Amino acid sequence: MTEMFDCTDPAQRETGIASAVSALKGGRLVVMPTDTVYGIGADAFDGEAVAALLAAKGRGRNMPVPVLVGSWHTIQGLVYSVPNSARELIRAFWPGALSLVVHQAPSLQWDLGDANGTVMLRMPLHPVAIDLLREVGPMAVSSANISGMPAAVTAAQAREQLGDLVEVYLDGGPAQQQAASTIVDLTGAHPRVLREGPVTIAAIADVLGVDASTLSPLPD
Repeated sequence: MTEMFDCTDPAQRETGIASAVSALKGGRLVVMPTDTVYGIGADAFDGEAVAALLAAKGRGRNMPVPVLVGSWHTIQGLVYSVPNSARELIRAFWPGALSLVVHQAPSLQWDLGDANGTVMLRMPLHPVAIDLLREVGPMAVSSANISGMPAAVTAAQAREQLGDLVEVYLDGGPAQQQAASTIVDLTGAHPRVLREGPVTIAAIADVLGVDASTLSPLPD
């Protein structure tokens, strides 16, 4: 049975997070608030749950699921090696609306889709998300919407699209940014912005000490 919890109410927030933890550990899906848009999440290490997440969105394995973490220290066990550029960007923008694509640790036993040895990581700037992530560990989280539809910026919008496919909805109020995160690919010889969002290319260039033109997304 689907449940919705108003996490702006302290009592409901505590009960909601406990219910979400139980659902995730049972291989089920939850919707959670983040600073960018609402996310639909599963235990990152539960392959069946991640497959259910992709199915709920109507999304194929060719679009692997990103991973959210509750602390930047968590990435040490998830990444093959943390490049200096990643450390600089994490210090500047985490928690926040910046996702980093890096080479994953080869020992990881997870299946996020056809990621070809990479993983996209982010630490969200939202207290409910952080509390949940610190309880359950890394989560596979994608925007809470049917593929091709607008990303949900409220829990109600997420529920309208995903309905009973999700067991627990955590309502943290409207998402602050209401825009998807900026994505930086750090797997190549030089950092490259795949999508510009709330964190601008200019801000990234300033932190890395490079010309912004070298970061711009490649044309389609």
